[in-house]
Parts: sequence; C-alpha cells; structure tokens
Amino acid sequence: MTGTQEKLAELRKLLEIAEEPAGEAAIEKRRKKGIPSARERVGMLLDPGTFVELGALVRQPGVANATYGDGVVTGRGYIDGRPVVVISHDQTVYGGSVSEMFGRKVRAAMDFAYNNACPVVCINDSGGARIQDGVASLAWYAIMCRLQEDLSGYVPMVAVMLGKCAAGSVYGPINMDVLVATEDSYMFVTGPEVIKAVTGSSVTAEELGGARALEQNGTVHHVAKTEADAFAWVRDYLNYLPTSCLEQPPIVNPGLEPELTDTDRELDRIIPDSDKVGYDMHDILLRIFDDGEFHEISAKTSANLITGFARVDGRPVGVIANQPLVLGGALDAACSDKAAHFIRLCDAFGLPLVYVVDTPGVLPGVDEERNHVIKRGGRMFRALIEATVPIVTVVTRKAYGGGYAVMGCKQLGADISLAWPTARLAVMGAESMVSIVGRRQLAAAPEDQRETLKQQMIDFYNATVATPWTAAERGYIDAVIEPSTTRLEIRKALRLLRDKGAVRKPNPRKHNLYPM
Repeated sequence: MTGTQEKLAELRKLLEIAEEPAGEAAIEKRRKKGIPSARERVGMLLDPGTFVELGALVRQPGVANATYGDGVVTGRGYIDGRPVVVISHDQTVYGGSVSEMFGRKVRAAMDFAYNNACPVVCINDSGGARIQDGVASLAWYAIMCRLQEDLSGYVPMVAVMLGKCAAGSVYGPINMDVLVATEDSYMFVTGPEVIKAVTGSSVTAEELGGARALEQNGTVHHVAKTEADAFAWVRDYLNYLPTSCLEQPPIVNPGLEPELTDTDRELDRIIPDSDKVGYDMHDILLRIFDDGEFHEISAKTSANLITGFARVDGRPVGVIANQPLVLGGALDAACSDKAAHFIRLCDAFGLPLVYVVDTPGVLPGVDEERNHVIKRGGRMFRALIEATVPIVTVVTRKAYGGGYAVMGCKQLGADISLAWPTARLAVMGAESMVSIVGRRQLAAAPEDQRETLKQQMIDFYNATVATPWTAAERGYIDAVIEPSTTRLEIRKALRLLRDKGAVRKPNPRKHNLYPM
C-alpha cells in the first residue's frame, strides 16, 4: 500500500473503533439491558442518513488506553428537514460520566447551535460527574450550564431522559425547555444508597425519582412508553416551533375549512345546561383548531389546567385551557407553575396564545395556602403580563375571581377577548355570593322560605350580574359569539394580530423581580 492508502486504512480502523469504543463488552451490556447504542438513539431521532458526527475521535490526552468519544456522541442532523444539534450520552463509556473532554465536545456542539441558530436535543443517560476527574468535571458542568443559559429562549432545547440521570447530570436537563422521559428512567441528585447512608431512610429509585413520580410533580413534561415513542414526541414537539427566535415556525396546511362545518356546529350544544355538570375541555379544543390536532404538554401534571400546541390556519399557537373535569377547572399552586412555564416558552418563540376559559377561580384550602398558591399564582400573572405575542381569549362558561384575571383577561394583556352566551363573568359564583352577600337576608327569612329565597337570589344574580352582556356592555370583552363560530373567529383574530410588535414601553431598570 502507498502512504496514503496506509493512512486511509488507519482512519477506517480508528473510526470503526470509535463507533463501538467499549467493544464487545458494551454490546453485551446493552443487549442485557435491551437498549440501543448512543448512535442508534441519534438515528432514531433524526431524519434517516442526516447525522454528521462531531468529535468521534476525541479522547482524554495522556491517559493510556483512553476510550474514543469519552462518553458522549455529538453532532448535527435534521428533523423534518430542519437542522438540529444532538448530544447523546454513551453509558457504555465511563458510564456516560462528565469529564473535561466530554465537556469540550458538548461545548463545541452548543457553540454550533448558537452560531447557526438551531435547536438542541440532549439524550441523557449518565451517572454524573467522573470522580477520577475531580474538580475538572465540576468545572465543565458549570461551563455547560452557562452555555445553556446563552441558548435558553434563543433556540428550542429538549432533554430526553433514558435510563439513569443522577447527581450533577440533573441540572442540564432541568435547564432545558422541556424534559421527556421513558417509563423506566429515573432522575435524582442523590441516589437511594447515599440517602440510606446519610439519613438511614430506605427508598427505591422509582419512588425517589422515577419518571412517573417526576411527571406528577411537574419536573418531567412527558413520559413515553418506549424510546421510539419519546423520540416521536420530540419530533412532533419541534414541528410546532421555529428553529430559533429569529425565525417563524413551520406553517402546515393553511386555509383548510374556511366555512362552518358540522363539527363546528356541535359546539352550540356542548355546554351542559347546569353549571354543576362538567364536560371534557378536550372536546372543545379538538373542534376549534386545525385538523383536530393537539400536542399536549405536561398532560399528567396538574390536569385541571391543559397546556399544549395546536394550529390555527396552519400556524402554531400555544393553548391554555381549564379542565372542568378536574377540580372543576379551579386553579391551584401546581398548575400556576405549569402555566407560567408554558406562557414563557410560547412567548420566547413567538407563538400566539389562545386561552379557553372555564374556571371557578383559585382553589381554596389550607393546603393550597401553605403550598404558596399566592406566590406561585403571582408568577402566572407576571408571565401573562410580560408576554408580547398575540393573545386571544375565549370564555366558554365560568370566569370567576382571580381566574377571570389570570386566564387571559384583556386587562392583563389579551388583545381580543371573546365569550360564549353561556359565559359567566363575575367575582364569584352565585352559590358563594348568596353565602356572603345574602347571609343576613336568608337568616331573617322564615325557615320554610329560605330555599326558595336562596334560589331566587341565585337566579337573579345569574341573570343580571354573572352574564357576558354586562362585560360586553362595558368593554371588558370584545364580543359575545356563537360557539359554532369560535374556530373561524380565532382565525380572524390571529390574522388581525399577525403583525403585532413585540415592543414594550421603555424602562431604565436592569430587570424585574419575580415572586420566587
């Protein structure tokens, strides 16, 4: 062979080693666990044949028999034809733990994402810091977190948790926009063994930081049954977002169904006649957006509030809606966090917000007060006030008290506010009103007349106070519409607001202060 041929042979040999740096032992380890390799995972996420790896031959200098890749696979590719940067932990190499060279690879990938304004997806399966690297590992953790802050709100960032995510490795995923996990994955700062040694308490990994437990408390935004399902969810999620805040999100099938349909007309019969009877808000959402599509986020977290993406005339929007089937659609501390995060996510990437409202207000109770419902609810208020994207609100039934305000009222920032004839907008519901305002009048009435008097007071209140007509007459809402026209009214409203600027009035402050 010539000198060139020898070098080509050496390159091919090195790349073959780098493809499976831990050799047969790694293959057997994955086979027993039934999981793909780090590169196979990347292939499951990206469009076929589009992955271009960066840093495949990186390894620790000055270390005998150092392994190629150093525990992480990085590169770029495409999802639905749009560019994306991918970082995939390789648990078969040093347990996917973070070292200096690992950090340098991740930094190069993040710099590429920043310089080329494209999303980042990080596939997490790591044991944390590499103990042998000492402070160098900790320093690179800090560097990677700083790089994430530069990217936050500039490009979409998605974390996918597969297997174990422990110790310092938890801070990368939690500082990304959304965190997706598989059912058998788990995440915690200190594991069961450490907790047992330090506190004497016994707890399983699933109880401590299993995906389902993390989904319940809002740390994880979606739990998928399989890795393939997780990657499919991520692809769908990114299809609603622009590649960066400098771009527009993809438009899909605009102009469909420009006239009323039979599905639209079903909305005229969807609200129960009794205020005490619930209905599934999803039945409304599927009728007022394009193609009945709805990509829900945090579905199992605080199900009394629904958040997710839909399309209006082909353009993505963020949707925030009360769910009457859970807590009557009341707002609590946990759903306030869910809403604040989602509002800021949509605002960062220019997605209009559509509020669909049916709430009796804030959930009362000692537990809620102790759970910081005031402070956490305040963040939901502030997120709405600060949003500069177009905001359209539709009140379907109840909009009482603080729920009226924080669920996209005009006075906090909605551009166009609509209500159905079934809407009730008031400080509180009729039953609560009677117990406060009518208490003395009821007490003074003969006992056998109290129920009749109470019902008369309720009927009078509902007919004269808690109506959409009063709000419309005073300009607190823009229009009362027929439910069947909602889809087309939202479409017209967002067309009107398409050129809304993201300009806020000048303010010399450095930044505001959130209720934290």
